[in-house]
Amino acid sequence: MELFTLFLVFLVSGILCLYTWKQMYKKSNLPPGPTPLPFFGNLLQLKAGYLMDSFKEIKEKYGDVFTVYLGPRRVVVLCGYNAVKEALVDQSDVFGMRGLMPTVEKYFQGHGVVTSNGECWKQLRRFSVQTLRLFGVGKRSIEERVQEEARCLVEALKGTHGVAFNPTIYFSQVSANIMCSIIFGDRFSYEDPEFQSLLHIVYDIFESMSSFWGQLYDIYYVMMKYVPGPHHKTVKCILQMEKFVRRRAELCKDTLNTSSPRHLIDSFLIQMEKEKNNPSTHFNPKNFYATVISLFVAGTETVSTTLRHGFLLLLKHPNITLKVQEEIDQVIGRLRVPEPQDRESMPYTDAVIHEIHRYADVLPMNLVHETSRSTQLCGFTIPKGTDVFVPLSFVLHDPKYFPDPFAFRPERFLDESGSFKKNEAFLIFSAGKRMCLGDGLARHEVFLTITTLLQNLNITSPVDLKDLDITPKMVGFSNYPQPFKISFIPR
Repeated sequence: MELFTLFLVFLVSGILCLYTWKQMYKKSNLPPGPTPLPFFGNLLQLKAGYLMDSFKEIKEKYGDVFTVYLGPRRVVVLCGYNAVKEALVDQSDVFGMRGLMPTVEKYFQGHGVVTSNGECWKQLRRFSVQTLRLFGVGKRSIEERVQEEARCLVEALKGTHGVAFNPTIYFSQVSANIMCSIIFGDRFSYEDPEFQSLLHIVYDIFESMSSFWGQLYDIYYVMMKYVPGPHHKTVKCILQMEKFVRRRAELCKDTLNTSSPRHLIDSFLIQMEKEKNNPSTHFNPKNFYATVISLFVAGTETVSTTLRHGFLLLLKHPNITLKVQEEIDQVIGRLRVPEPQDRESMPYTDAVIHEIHRYADVLPMNLVHETSRSTQLCGFTIPKGTDVFVPLSFVLHDPKYFPDPFAFRPERFLDESGSFKKNEAFLIFSAGKRMCLGDGLARHEVFLTITTLLQNLNITSPVDLKDLDITPKMVGFSNYPQPFKISFIPR
């Protein structure tokens, strides 16, 4: 009797496996891809911790649009510029939803301007854009804040007296203080212990998302969400960040003037008060914390990492650095503070900064999208509710648009006359409705920081230039520069 029962269990299990496999991989007009196994999908065919390498191998076999299964989770991957443009720009309404992001899902749960969808996302994005504009983004006031922060950094670097050091914390302080001025209304001293603690939290969030365990969580989400381990560190770090924001919000409530908001926190608190009797409002505490945290973390770490990449590349190529400084001296001089509008008169510097962005490729995987309805893309059918990966790294390294893509060549952004030349495949901030809402601020920060530092300081490396490794280090979610030390010496 026991053997018969066991036989029935195996028989039913086998039928369920076969049914599941047929349902998951039934003939359709889906983009092609490696054949998945029941329950496991393509997990055994992907390299944990090296997802981009796995996608590269699949792309070479199946083309720029393919399908993979992360367990039962179907994912369509878009690798080419044409496919990305058709999806994110031409069909932005269809591909404009945010897909599953396992490492942060437990905290955000569809809240906040980054991970929400539908009417919630529309209202939060509209609010965020309007509030950023209110507090200076795109205006003279934010430019002055960035200029001030760049000058503070110059003074801090002069204080290092030419000693070589790892610049990570300095660049993090600059980008974080810009976000602090918008979100909290003031900047911190670089030596402030609370500020230092905040920077470590932001760094830990990105590090845990980018770690082997973080990527393992993204791939094996169905199983890993129930397993204890270091892959849950990201959420723990975000909760620490929430405590910081909570403390700041409580202080703001004591001095809040509803007719004169001082920063983003004030604006959100005022909006929550206005809609407190609306049972369907999206301006609630959960969306408040999720929005503030996502804006602060994204606005701090991405710019900081780009600056680290930039100065490593400038160290490696002193001839390029010298040309940038010559253009700074010709256009701005040594006394006047650099301004955003100077970029138009500095094509070579503009080209160098564009190439830094492209080469650094800070977020190679981009954020996950999801289809709001079934649609046709590149001749294939993409069902409603499909998660869509858009690894912009493949676009930024497409030899069709960027010849010799793994070389650092600023001249690719210059025409024959030396004027700046745009490239349609330069999609470092993504595209369409989900394009980074802080792209303008990020461009100002990188331009003004680099030009201000090179206007006032020379840079040198304590090691032979041939020993400097400039290859971006792909670590899960992000591309980090190789660790390096740099000396800043007054010009």
